Amino acid sequence: MARASDNKRSRSTFNRVGPSSLPACLEVSAEMPSDSPRIRPARLHLPWWLSVPLVVVLLLALVTAVWRLNLLPGLDDVFGTETHDRSGPALLKSIQDISRYEAADGNFQVVVDLDKDAKFLPDSVRGSRTLYVGAGTVSAYVDLGKIGEHDVTVNEDRTVATLRLPNARLGKPALDPDRSYAVTKQRGFLDRLGDFFSDNPGDEREVNRLAAKHIGEAAKDSELVSRAEKNTASMLEGLLHSLGFERVTVTYA
Repeated sequence: MARASDNKRSRSTFNRVGPSSLPACLEVSAEMPSDSPRIRPARLHLPWWLSVPLVVVLLLALVTAVWRLNLLPGLDDVFGTETHDRSGPALLKSIQDISRYEAADGNFQVVVDLDKDAKFLPDSVRGSRTLYVGAGTVSAYVDLGKIGEHDVTVNEDRTVATLRLPNARLGKPALDPDRSYAVTKQRGFLDRLGDFFSDNPGDEREVNRLAAKHIGEAAKDSELVSRAEKNTASMLEGLLHSLGFERVTVTYA
C-alpha cells in the first residue's frame, strides 16, 4: 500500500511539473533511447593538392589587398620596388660638322590606330589593336654650307648685297618619349602567348615608325618650309645691315 501511494505521488508530481519544464537534455533522453545511433554532420575534406594552392592564393590576395589599400604603411618597404640605372657610359660614334641654320620648328601630335586581323580567326584568338599617341617635332633648316662664290654678289661700295640660298628643307621627325604613350593594347590569346615567349614583348617600334611617318607627312603639308625661308632671310638681312650694307636681297633657288 505504501509503494502504491508513492507511485501515485510521483505520477501526480510529474503531471504537475510537465515535460515542458524539464531541461533540454532530459527531454532528449526521454524521447530518444540511449542506444540509438548519433547522426553527425558531414564534413568536406579537400585533397592536399587543392587545399594548399587555395590557401596560398588567399594569402596572396590578402597581402595584395592590404598593400593596395595601404592598411599597413610599412608594407611598402617590404614589397616596394626599387629602380637602378645600371647603364654604361654613352659611346661617341662620330661627329658631323653642319652648317645649316634651323629657322623653324613644328610640334605635331598624331593618334596611331594599328589594327592587325587574322583571316578566319576572331580577334579574341588572333589579332591585335593598338592606340598610340605620338608627339614630336620637325625642324626646317637652310643649309648655308651649300652657298657658293657665285651665290653672293656685293657692289664696289659694299652697300648692296645679293644672296642666293638653297631652298629650306625639313629635318627628320623626332618623337618625344615624354609625350608619347600607348592608350590601349588589345591582343588575342595567341598573341599574348607569343609575347610570353618573346624577348621584347612590349615592342613599340612599329607604332613609333608609323607616328614618325604621319608627322613627317603633316610637316610637308604645313608652312614650315616657307616660314624657315622667311626667318633665314630676316636673319641675314639684319646681320648685313649691322655690317653697313644698306640694301640686302635674299632669294632662293
